[in-house]
Amino acid sequence: MLGRTANGLFWMFRYLERAENFARLLDAGLRLALTRDLTTAEEEWRSVIETAGQRQSYEAKHATYTGMQVWNFMLRDKENPSSILFMFGQVRQNARLARNAISSELWEAINTNWLEIDEQLKEPVAENRVLETVATIRRAGTLAHGAMAGSMIREEPYHFGRCGTFIERADSIARILDMKYYLLLPSLSYVGSSLDTGQWDQVLRSVSGDRAYRWINAARIDARRICEFLILDDRFPRSLAYCYTLLRENLAALAQLHGAEGESNALMRSADQRLADLTIDDIFDQGLHEFLIEFTGKNAAIASAISDDYRFLA
Repeated sequence: MLGRTANGLFWMFRYLERAENFARLLDAGLRLALTRDLTTAEEEWRSVIETAGQRQSYEAKHATYTGMQVWNFMLRDKENPSSILFMFGQVRQNARLARNAISSELWEAINTNWLEIDEQLKEPVAENRVLETVATIRRAGTLAHGAMAGSMIREEPYHFGRCGTFIERADSIARILDMKYYLLLPSLSYVGSSLDTGQWDQVLRSVSGDRAYRWINAARIDARRICEFLILDDRFPRSLAYCYTLLRENLAALAQLHGAEGESNALMRSADQRLADLTIDDIFDQGLHEFLIEFTGKNAAIASAISDDYRFLA
């Protein structure tokens, strides 16, 4: 497979995953902001922008954090290079570049949903439409993943797409955990407070893990349990452990197809073993922030090694 095509597939699914994650952030932010007073609601919207890594570009344009400004900035602002509209446009563009390597069902899912998202975002999104718009974006990702799983042969294109998905998902989960607690909780004195509980509840909603967590933990909101769930519980498809299990499997499949392992396989084995050997006590003893910074650095190194091993060309 040409490096350009592999690169397109890898980034098509990275952008798709990122767009979905931003949509989840907006959904969680909106639901929490609706239950807060004006001042606290602004803090919730600031946390959404912070978690998405868009504070600098947002504050270059806006002086306050109102819901209408935040969700339109993240959804459709033409001056925002990380808007969901731009990212889904990149999903479609990469799908077109890799058109001969993906199934017709996957192309139709991406193209049809792009047209719907583009139409919904032609005008600023009002409060009575934002949940509908976010639901459309989340559904687009679900349909694309379903079309891929149900129609694509398990060869190189499939595995490159899956690698992009799980590299991006792991990075997103780690950054949400780090940002939501260590950078946004105002003071250690808030630990255990209603604000603290609300932040952790938003973390779970941001990764669509609130129902699964409550099923396992009898609805008890507890920082240590939530971290263990999102980092080490390989039953949950958005945990770091699950992401790395699937990433390892897809990289191994690519190595077998190419007849040789690369640096990405070695880095993946090391990172996966490190995660498998940890307990939640180990992570808290090291420091959650320090662990997550280490994790995102290694995750980025694996992504770079995949690009080098398979000679990605932009």
